[in-house]
Amino acid sequence: MGEKGGFRHQAPILTLTLNPALDMATEVAVMRPDEKLRCTDPQLDPGGGGLNVSRAVHLMGGESLALVALGGLTGDRLAELIRREGVMFLGITGPGETRQSLTVNEAETGRQYRFMLPGPVWHEADQERVFMLLRAAGKPGGFAVISGSQPPGVPVDFPARLAAAMAGMRVVMDTSGAALTRAVEHPVPGLEVLRMDGEEAEALAGRVLATRAETADFAVELVARGVAKKVIVARGADGSVLAGEGVRLFASAPKVAVRSKVGAGDSFVGGYVLALARGGTEAEALAMGVAAAAAAVMSAATELCRNEDVLRLLPQAVVEIV
Repeated sequence: MGEKGGFRHQAPILTLTLNPALDMATEVAVMRPDEKLRCTDPQLDPGGGGLNVSRAVHLMGGESLALVALGGLTGDRLAELIRREGVMFLGITGPGETRQSLTVNEAETGRQYRFMLPGPVWHEADQERVFMLLRAAGKPGGFAVISGSQPPGVPVDFPARLAAAMAGMRVVMDTSGAALTRAVEHPVPGLEVLRMDGEEAEALAGRVLATRAETADFAVELVARGVAKKVIVARGADGSVLAGEGVRLFASAPKVAVRSKVGAGDSFVGGYVLALARGGTEAEALAMGVAAAAAAVMSAATELCRNEDVLRLLPQAVVEIV
């Protein structure tokens, strides 16, 4: 990867988060219904797919610009938390109060419970403001990340419309549910990368993808259909598969003790995109993503990856042709 002025040269990275959350994490001894449960002091973090990608990029020594929709008093608090972390961001006026989420760990069993509140409804005028901002903020040749849940009120093809507003950028999409199904059935023109997890891939394929080769076969099918130039499928603790034209790669996930799976996917995207933005190969980027995801699951609650953990785990993220 190239060096410039003593620092790694990096292509621009833009992330978009229209449904962010003020993430709260706490712990109880035992989860019991109909009782007042005494919680530990809460940990507060800024959350939301694209924002978490930008946070992970920052933690790994990279730079990005996070476009984040903010509203109400919760939005003000969220903005302050982002500033404290040193992540470069641009606030977009959201249509209502920014949502909150709650993660509760049960000390006795190690189980984790996640409660996600809905965000405000986005109307057509709110959506048009975003398209205008994206056209102004986009950097041709840079990377744009569309990640996380879509806000209530937007059409199912909203991610495709967002991608169209970022013409000239290499768009990485990591979404789920109806938006993912739509992206597969009605491909987004020029989409650089589509990422999904193993369960989502099996649901789309209509069959069990038991082996790495079977997962790669399905990813190749999607590439051949024009769904994206590259398709990445996460196989959980096994690792991740990447397929592109003439490319079939698998990166093994380093074996670590799992504390929390929150943010693992966003850390993967952050590591993968940062490596590419620094001029790395697909194999290097896949390894970086897998190492970042493993580092994230080692951390507690809503924390993301730590750079020292990523660098330590990177040699264990062995890449092979599959």
